[in-house]
Amino acid sequence: MAVDPEHASASGRNRPQRSQPSPREVADVLRARITSGQLPPGRRMPTQAALAEEFGVERGTVREALRILHGERLLTGGTRGSPATVAPDLGRGLPLASPAAAPQPTMVGLAPRVAQAFAADHVRIDALCLTSVSLTLALGEPLRLIHAGRLKPATVDVRVLLPSRDIDLAFPAPVDRDVDGRLHRRWLAMRNAQGQVLQHNLLALRATHGIDVHVAFRALPFTPPVKLYLLNGAEGLFAYYTLRRREAEIDHEPLQLYDADGTRSALFAFARGAGPRDTAFVEQSQAWFDALWETISSDLVLTG
Repeated sequence: MAVDPEHASASGRNRPQRSQPSPREVADVLRARITSGQLPPGRRMPTQAALAEEFGVERGTVREALRILHGERLLTGGTRGSPATVAPDLGRGLPLASPAAAPQPTMVGLAPRVAQAFAADHVRIDALCLTSVSLTLALGEPLRLIHAGRLKPATVDVRVLLPSRDIDLAFPAPVDRDVDGRLHRRWLAMRNAQGQVLQHNLLALRATHGIDVHVAFRALPFTPPVKLYLLNGAEGLFAYYTLRRREAEIDHEPLQLYDADGTRSALFAFARGAGPRDTAFVEQSQAWFDALWETISSDLVLTG
């Protein structure tokens, strides 16, 4: 959740009536501020009184939220007279970013990370993928929280790199030659449909919530062998497209093809500030994405 400053005065007056957030929800917002760098390592947390005022909750709720973050080793220290401090080594407190943590399927791991990214005032998401279906589905939770009044970023900028319609895809690809092009047409229809849904849902936030939203797509001249998500420049999520042979029915006819289920691909997470390796991965991935966006990619129209 996020508190709309337009309705929250320093005295707490004129606060809209709404159900109080749970300790877990308060912890989720604070965790997002930590992982995005809004609360950097070594920074003292606001006092419990200040947090209780901001979230409109009792101090007991704040204390429980802080205990959750202490348990995740995102915070250190803290007494009744002194606020806790953001841990200097965030890598130990990020379940997905920790080298010891097991990766999760994309659809399990991506949605909560995207929701946390939307707790920031200025949201920036860059994605490189085959159809954007995983990202479209993952956006469902932050959109729900925005419509519920629990999140309200000021800006949302999303950039998506997808394969061009004009290339011969490495996958999905028929085992034998795709003479009539029906597999390519099915992939193109899915690419366009998912992109249009993603674009529509995000741009609708302009009218419904006054959020400054920008969504852009560009086309790649190759089939990406991996998927990459960069969240607020602070976290990089990476997964391999692992191919397998399967049979699918396309236009009412069976077809043997090589394909990958990107929603089930194991998602590896790297966080800026979680050690030299993770920081370098995020920075180099961002530089790689920016270079593709600015050089060999081309305009993409989500039609036909």
